[in-house]
Amino acid sequence: MPLAALWLAATAHADTATPPPPSTLGAHTLLVQSEGRGTDPAVTAPVDTQASGSTLLVLVGGYAGNATTPTDTYGNQWQPLGDAVDYRGYDGKFSARAFVATQASGGKDHRVRIAKPGYAEGEITVPFIEIEHAGVLQAVAQNYPAPGLVDKLGRDWHRATGWGAGGGTTLTSGKVTTTGPATLVAVWWGDSRALRMTAVPDHGFKVIDQRLDLPPNSAVQCAVAVKQVDGPGTWDVSWTGTPAQGAILWLFAIGASPR
Repeated sequence: MPLAALWLAATAHADTATPPPPSTLGAHTLLVQSEGRGTDPAVTAPVDTQASGSTLLVLVGGYAGNATTPTDTYGNQWQPLGDAVDYRGYDGKFSARAFVATQASGGKDHRVRIAKPGYAEGEITVPFIEIEHAGVLQAVAQNYPAPGLVDKLGRDWHRATGWGAGGGTTLTSGKVTTTGPATLVAVWWGDSRALRMTAVPDHGFKVIDQRLDLPPNSAVQCAVAVKQVDGPGTWDVSWTGTPAQGAILWLFAIGASPR
């Protein structure tokens, strides 16, 4: 075949090549151990993940001495996404961290383990999230907004008088920019000492896991929400909840691997 014909054939094949499937939410679970009833290691419930082609997220909230790098059933390499973030008002005793494993291996009964060398019995909350058909962490935003003055006055009035719902607050994440279709994962870690609370995201994010009603012995509150986007853009999410409190926020944008 002449070189020109070969070039035309190759070009036609490239033009009709199937694009990679878009990233999408896969398996997920939320491990919660309450205060004084934890174990070392903390181990998530088993989920069935894809054998290959997924990106995995794990976040760890609880005692700072227990914020260790995850291990899992399929021997994936977990990379920390920045440093641990200390909760305000707890003298550095509590923190939250985020980890990612891209191009991860998976399969049936996939579990994540967190060693707890600091305090085995301590409270800990661990979201474990799979994004299928995803090998690119396009962007990450992490911030820690505090409630405004009006929110805090409402909370203090409720504590002092018992009247009202204790106020509420809306906290907005940092922004992420996507270069194409992506799965956005938002995680909220409130810092209130309350045992009952709400946390509702906007902009079409759907909550997939949460622990907002805590037992009397306490636990680490958390909510995880997801949104699919079809193309490039810049995105954030605002969480509205009660009572008024600050929250450690993460927003991840995870996309498909290019072919």
